[in-house]
Amino acid sequence: MLFTDFSFFLIMPIIFIVYWLIPVRLYGLKKMFLLVVSYLLYVNFNPTYAFLLLAISLITFFGAKLLANGVIAFRWGGVAIAVLALLPLVFFKYYNFVNESVFSLLSFAHLRFHLPGLNWAIPVGISFFTFQALGYYLDVYHKSISVEKKLIDYLLFVSFFPQIVSGPISKASELLPQIKTPIPFSYNKAAKGCRYFLWGLFLKIVLADRAGLYVALVLDHYYDFSGINCLFATFLYSIQIYADFAGYSFMAIGTANLLGFDLINNFNHPYFSMSVTDFWRRWHISLSRWLKDYVYIPLGGNRCSKVRNYMNIMTTFLVSGIWHGANWTFVLWGVFHGLCQVMEKALNLQKTDSKGFFRALRIVVTFFVICFAWILFRSQTIADFFNIVYQIISLNKGFYVAMDGVDMLAYFVVAFVPFVIFEVLHEFYKEKYRKLMRYIFVRWGIYIALSSLIALIGVFDGSEFIYANF
Repeated sequence: MLFTDFSFFLIMPIIFIVYWLIPVRLYGLKKMFLLVVSYLLYVNFNPTYAFLLLAISLITFFGAKLLANGVIAFRWGGVAIAVLALLPLVFFKYYNFVNESVFSLLSFAHLRFHLPGLNWAIPVGISFFTFQALGYYLDVYHKSISVEKKLIDYLLFVSFFPQIVSGPISKASELLPQIKTPIPFSYNKAAKGCRYFLWGLFLKIVLADRAGLYVALVLDHYYDFSGINCLFATFLYSIQIYADFAGYSFMAIGTANLLGFDLINNFNHPYFSMSVTDFWRRWHISLSRWLKDYVYIPLGGNRCSKVRNYMNIMTTFLVSGIWHGANWTFVLWGVFHGLCQVMEKALNLQKTDSKGFFRALRIVVTFFVICFAWILFRSQTIADFFNIVYQIISLNKGFYVAMDGVDMLAYFVVAFVPFVIFEVLHEFYKEKYRKLMRYIFVRWGIYIALSSLIALIGVFDGSEFIYANF
């Protein structure tokens, strides 16, 4: 069940009330209640896939126990368990991609070999909960944490409903201690959770979904629009995907706060990055951290030769691209980001100590590089990517906006203004913003304004979160 579903707004108050009415002395019952709720909400997507969630949880839980108790060999046995945990993700997400790629490759040699395709939908959030469970297992494998003893705590860690659809990907060392320790109700944390949720809801259904209407109008039919239209739609897509994903993350943080838990903040104003390297320190922080801990560092990180280090960066971002989707566009998107970071490191541009005009210049250049990569990210095929880029470069036909597009852009501008103000204040005037928010009339003025915009121009069509498909 998505945060933007109307039924969620009916169910969440009940979850909140029942959870906090259960006495702390019955903390085991509180955890069991959250576990049952998490699975019931996930079953709402597809009952069958709840068994997949349970299977991955049990494989990593008991695999870690066997590993820690010396029942299986640490090297090959440990690797076998990790591969077993990854198999459902590989099978559901990449079977058709590999099948079609092999078929296309063999076709060049006039060979015919084609396995039956799968028509099953990819389980919602499988990339997220698989990486979360695998992260725990690898931490035990590398002896970074001790093995978890209570199955109920671990099952809740993997399936915790605020984050299961699109993250953030929590580390066991962060979330499991919170699950194991009784948490008293905190009005301040609950209020903070409501603020996070309100802002995330605004980002998703007002800003992201409004931008998405124009993006779909233009980029899905790019051959009918001018280069300037495609360029502008690309800019709007960069806002859409950020507001969509950050909106989910803020709602996840807010929902967790309402239940007394803290989750990692996935975003730190990424469009103020001064390099692509800096962008990945600010964008999807939990995934960047996972890739660093379990891919980049085990490969050798930067404690090796320059050439080897560059290869480690490229491998890490190849994995990132593949994680995002089973399509050659995602693979090339990951490679592109890896190449940018290798170039920045070779030219010593990955540092972020510029100020004034040079900082502004680097922010603008980085933003355009990221926007260019987003074209590849959104394109269904590599041919679509090149065609859209060609349309933008050609700059033909002038700037044309269909009548329905005028309304889309007008509503987007209304939503874009508070978004920009928020981003600028948090990035450059954080202390002044905190002082301003101490005034109750300022806070409530903002709450009322955001709520009004959500009610008046929000897109209530139940659209999925972009990253829910990953």
